[in-house]
Amino acid sequence: MARSFVFPGQGAQTVGMGKALAETYPAARAVFDEVDEALGESLSAVIWEGDIETLTLTQNAQPALMATSLAAFRALEAEGVRLGDGAYVAGHSLGEYSALAAAGAISLSDTARLLRIRGLAMQRAVPVGVGAMAAVLGLDLDAVRAVAAEAAAGEVCEAANDNDPAQVVVSGHKAAVERAVDLAKAKGAKRAVMLPVSAPFHCALMAPAAEEMQAALAGVAISAPGVPLIANVSAAPVTDPEEIRALLVRQVTGAVRWRESVQAMAAQGVTEIWEIGAGKALSGMIRRIDREIATLAVGTPEEVAAAAAQLKEG
Repeated sequence: MARSFVFPGQGAQTVGMGKALAETYPAARAVFDEVDEALGESLSAVIWEGDIETLTLTQNAQPALMATSLAAFRALEAEGVRLGDGAYVAGHSLGEYSALAAAGAISLSDTARLLRIRGLAMQRAVPVGVGAMAAVLGLDLDAVRAVAAEAAAGEVCEAANDNDPAQVVVSGHKAAVERAVDLAKAKGAKRAVMLPVSAPFHCALMAPAAEEMQAALAGVAISAPGVPLIANVSAAPVTDPEEIRALLVRQVTGAVRWRESVQAMAAQGVTEIWEIGAGKALSGMIRRIDREIATLAVGTPEEVAAAAAQLKEG
């Protein structure tokens, strides 16, 4: 059975995530310790003892979710699961960095620092209140692209996340996104709702953040991942370090092609996908994309042990 390992993005964060992993597995604890050291502060205290508002700040949520994913992955490794037990890695938005760290392409410390820079850069790119994002349910990608183009009216409004056949997220100027919500409903969307985010991710308004990430990534060593990465912006496998570097810059303003990424894995024979880290949002999307793919969420010690046992039995 071919499987892949995938890593969640922003929105999956919860206070206390990863704490049980750190208490159960020394290798998981070491991940949080290394991230704290890399950032020069106790992010683990924010994750385990802070308030959800502080944790949800983009510059905290991004490295925190990565740390939780890597802690779960190191726990799996402690139970005998290897990177090579998966055919591919992939991640949703910031989860792409988690995937690359798990696959050995970027060091854990560098990944933590990059995600702190990325979170701050994304927040700085657009003043709070100027941009927005909305989820459109029940219209396909082409229909949402048409809605976004009509709603733009000289402003930015783009399809930012193609999550699954029934969910596409739009991003851009707040007024344009609000127009898109109304238009989507008029064109038959089941629901169209504004999202509680602090910036309009994955659209042209993020260009200043892309420039900051290009500079930050230029100074970081990137190796070929141990298994190919299915990249967000191309929905295709990549192993070349310089191509990965360029794709990570493009990812800041480019759409997350998650539906196509899952379809690409399925086309290569992947029949099982493990979601490593906080939450189960990706598992739900995957099931809506391809019901033939079995999903497994791995974010607690119990789930780690169950996943490792399943692998040994299989």
